[in-house]
Amino acid sequence: MKEILTFVLAIVSAMLIDNVVLSRFYGICPFLGVSKKVKSALGMGIAVVFVIVLATVICWPLYNYILVPAGIEFMDTVAYILVIASLVQLVGLFIKKHSPSLYKTLGIYLPLITTNCAVLGVAQGNTDQALSFIDSLANGLGTSLGFLFVIVVFSCIRVRLESANTPKALKGLPIALITAAIMAMAFMGLQGLFSGIV
Repeated sequence: MKEILTFVLAIVSAMLIDNVVLSRFYGICPFLGVSKKVKSALGMGIAVVFVIVLATVICWPLYNYILVPAGIEFMDTVAYILVIASLVQLVGLFIKKHSPSLYKTLGIYLPLITTNCAVLGVAQGNTDQALSFIDSLANGLGTSLGFLFVIVVFSCIRVRLESANTPKALKGLPIALITAAIMAMAFMGLQGLFSGIV
């Protein structure tokens, strides 16, 4: 029971308290570029969840059972990028077949998942921190769900801001950045929320 609670708390912590977008600014390019419409933000978020979780599941054994025994663990970043690029191609083909309008909306940001530092950061962070497979999976799930949650909430706010009486100098990206900063401060208030529970 304690292991399950630890697993769930690790997911919630990576999702809300240590959110990669708002605390480390990973994945800020799609966060700002795709969040003008809720549908495109949701599509991007789901694609990132899929890629991060599968990359975690593939990269952990790749590192621990192939790269380390072969003595080429210094090739981890190259191997991770190849895995992530392959997964992004699969996601792109799936979205193009099942939702051409979403594929067109995501545009250049879909292939950019390959170089999204949030995706690579999770795989590299799991290796650097020497996390177990379960801890890596919790980190991957939490990080990706946190990205999905934040980009959708941010997109909803941006849609509302479009019709708001915003000063001309702040319209568009300036008010979006101010909103992101306020969200980051709000999420900082969650730090220490689970200390002492496990």
